[in-house]
This record gives sequence, C-alpha cells and structure tokens, in this order.
Amino acid sequence: MTNILHITASIRSDDSVSSALGGTLIKNLTESSDAPVTVRDLSRNDLPLISEERFAANLTSAAERTPKQAALAAIADTLIAELQAADTIVISSPVYNFGVPASLKAWADLVARAGTTFKYTENGPVGLLDGKKAYITAASGGTPIGSDMDFMSSWLTFFLGFLGIKDVEIVAADGIMGADGADRVAAAHQKVAQIVG
Repeated sequence: MTNILHITASIRSDDSVSSALGGTLIKNLTESSDAPVTVRDLSRNDLPLISEERFAANLTSAAERTPKQAALAAIADTLIAELQAADTIVISSPVYNFGVPASLKAWADLVARAGTTFKYTENGPVGLLDGKKAYITAASGGTPIGSDMDFMSSWLTFFLGFLGIKDVEIVAADGIMGADGADRVAAAHQKVAQIVG
C-alpha cells in the first residue's frame, strides 16, 4: 500500500456516520504502514456540475487547451490525479434519497474522462484504473444497503468497475434511524476493525 485516497460526501461534517467509519478504516489501514492519505471532502469543495464547455475542456488534451479550457479542466485534472495516484480508495457516503449525494455524482462526472480513466474499444468501454482496491463506508437512515431501493452502493460499485476498479468492499451502517440504530453503527465499526491493511 503506497497511497490512500479518502473521499467523503456527507454534509454532516463531524456527525457523519459514513465519514467516521471511513476514518476508522483509514486508521486501521495505516497502522502498519506510513502510506500517505489524501482527503477529499466533497461537501466542502463545492464541485462544479459538468457543463458543455467543461466537458469539451476535459476531453481536449492539455497541450491543446485554450487558457479558458485549462481553467475549466483544472479541477477535473486534480481529482483524476488523486485517483490515479491512489492504490487504495475509501469512499465514505451516506444514502440521500436512495442514491448518492449530488457532490459525489459531480465528482464522478469530473473523473470519468475518456482516454484517461477509461477508453472505448471494439468490445465496449474498458476501465484504465485497474489494480486498485476500493472500500465504501456507507450509512443510511432507513434504506437497507444492498436492497432494491439502494441505488447508492449499486451505482457506485458499478461506476468504480467502469473505471477498472473492480475490487470493492462495502461496510454499511444502515437503518440507523431505527430503534437499534446505535447497535447497527457499532456493528459496522466492528466490521471495519476486522479490515487490516
């Protein structure tokens, strides 16, 4: 393990269950190594939504971009570089209205770049970020993770696989708004404690 990227998407800052799970996981992963950790808090970065101009800038090679295109592509370049440099990715995400938070979708739209993080072939798209391990630490108030109404973990797992990241493990604290919510959070932390870097 050489580089770890921790992506957080909760708006709840210090009260976030998904981020706390991710933080515990990062601590466990780095106990036996000095791997650097890059933290990308999507809730505090105000990522731009993809637009026609930004999309065109992202697909234009760096050498051919106009100054305006270079400025538009800068944030995507940074996010992609973080993803490429990491060999372990921890994504901490709540379920918002059955899916991913808007900030996480914005991040995905910026890092999915044809020719850089995936490519088109005669047999369909192929991810270019293979060989990486990803963990998803998830939290939900009432949506059971892995159920038919959970579009967050299924979409995120599919998206990572699309980029070539197929080794994905999910640790979830779901149904935490129920009467046994505290027990569910504790159980998720126990599962995280079993993951050793």
